[in-house]
Amino acid sequence: MTATWGISATILAPARDILAFAAYHLEAGAHRLYLYLDAPCAPAMPHLQAHPKVRVTVCDQAHWDKVNGGRPAKHQLRQTLNATHAYNRRPEVDWLIHMDVDEFVVSDRPVTDHLTHIGTDMPILRIRPMEQLSGDGTAFKAFIPPGRDRERIVRALYPQYGDYVKGGFLSHLAGKAFVRTGMAGVKIKIHNAFQDGEELKGADHLPGLDLAHCHAKTWDDWHAAYRYRLEKGSYRAELGPNRPRDKGGISMHELFAAIEAEDGTPGLRAFFDEVCADTPALRAKLDEKGLLRHINLDLDATLFTHFPNWTD
Repeated sequence: MTATWGISATILAPARDILAFAAYHLEAGAHRLYLYLDAPCAPAMPHLQAHPKVRVTVCDQAHWDKVNGGRPAKHQLRQTLNATHAYNRRPEVDWLIHMDVDEFVVSDRPVTDHLTHIGTDMPILRIRPMEQLSGDGTAFKAFIPPGRDRERIVRALYPQYGDYVKGGFLSHLAGKAFVRTGMAGVKIKIHNAFQDGEELKGADHLPGLDLAHCHAKTWDDWHAAYRYRLEKGSYRAELGPNRPRDKGGISMHELFAAIEAEDGTPGLRAFFDEVCADTPALRAKLDEKGLLRHINLDLDATLFTHFPNWTD
């Protein structure tokens, strides 16, 4: 039997980004999209509501009163509550994955082909990220599996900052997980799933199935999101260091604070140019180590395929 799959996502983004995310995954074969809008988005709503494979929820006070007895202050908790809500509704798919609006499933064949062949003893399938370089959007740095070679490779790629950037990525290495539906007692977290308090384990990092993460599309895009990420997001102070502290590890929050204290915005730009910018030199180094990926997400084409009446 062919496995069906779907996505849950809590989204705060412009209408075009919401529709592009939805359209891309509809084109990729998603059978259901459970989209939770963290704030109303009137331009996107009629297009989402009209699509038969999309289930859209505006996260207003009534929603949060029903789901949680009130709206959580932290967006991370809102994400996990909505992902769990989507999982525990009447199953319309065999597998469900929680994702962000800047993440895209990339597969070398229909996603369902990968999922259909996962053993029934495997409750989850983890897909690992590749992180977009800041340029024309078609170049990505691949995930480097953990091991003793990872730090050496990262230092060679980023001679100034490689010691401080885990795996060479600004954002997460954990990826996201497809979770088999129909299990009782399941709670979905941002990167993991738990059943009755125990983390679910399963298949990990199948060849040909990846998560394209567009974390820093341009310098302006990254810098505009930087302060929020530093205070409340993926660079916040509560997150751990890149390696144990007794081995010199520091967190991304500490790294950026040090760069700003010493060199201000020009220092942040120098960091960005080394680690994120799509330059011939970085492409060559990534390619030499087998870590360069060429992916054209072609978001404009799929947007107008699935939402033909959209206008900017």
